Amino acid sequence: MKIGKILFVLVLLVSLVSAETDKEKAVKRLQAAAEVLEGITEAPDKGIPEEVLSHAKCVAVIPHEIKGGFIVGAVHGRGVATCRIANRWSAPAYFAISGGSWGAQIGLEGIDNVLVFMNHEGMEKLLSSKFQIGGDLSAAAGPIGRHASAGVDWKMDTSILSYSRAKGIFAGATLSGAVITPDADAMEALYGGHITTREALTGRVPPPASATRFLRTVARVAKKAAVDSNS
Repeated sequence: MKIGKILFVLVLLVSLVSAETDKEKAVKRLQAAAEVLEGITEAPDKGIPEEVLSHAKCVAVIPHEIKGGFIVGAVHGRGVATCRIANRWSAPAYFAISGGSWGAQIGLEGIDNVLVFMNHEGMEKLLSSKFQIGGDLSAAAGPIGRHASAGVDWKMDTSILSYSRAKGIFAGATLSGAVITPDADAMEALYGGHITTREALTGRVPPPASATRFLRTVARVAKKAAVDSNS
């Protein structure tokens, strides 16, 4: 009986430590995502155009995504997203991204990715349980620079504009074929209960304090873009 109680306590302690670790990982992903966006604003001439950010419905960041392989490249990563609701940005929602793309990609490399959802269709897919980039939703490599080129139709025809940053180089990128699904484990770790992607991104739950830096960064970048593009 005594041994049984000891084992029960040990299992409980291990579970608590594991839960704390999961929450720490979730919070670190938020901080990393904020750092990616902050890094983009440091080089505005090579970053996401102001017109794109000012019209964004949702912004998703995949910090330090692992992309590797030879001949056939594989994409695996975990990200965090927020959507524009009224005059603010929603509580964050976590997601996982996985899939394959053809190309000569050798070895492993840490890559930061940013996905900008440009229209209502894109936002609705992000709220769903699962979708494929380029399959269920149109996507394209986003334009680069302070302002979008007049020849690039980025406003309505394309639902997602994607970007990547590797070794300090920021550029438009394609993630065609990649599948995005909710990261339920990270959601539970951050919110301490069952909160869905839709509940978070539509404003049904308040943002946790740990998301402050990420949401402030998104708001600052989008607001600056809106002001500059209208001036």
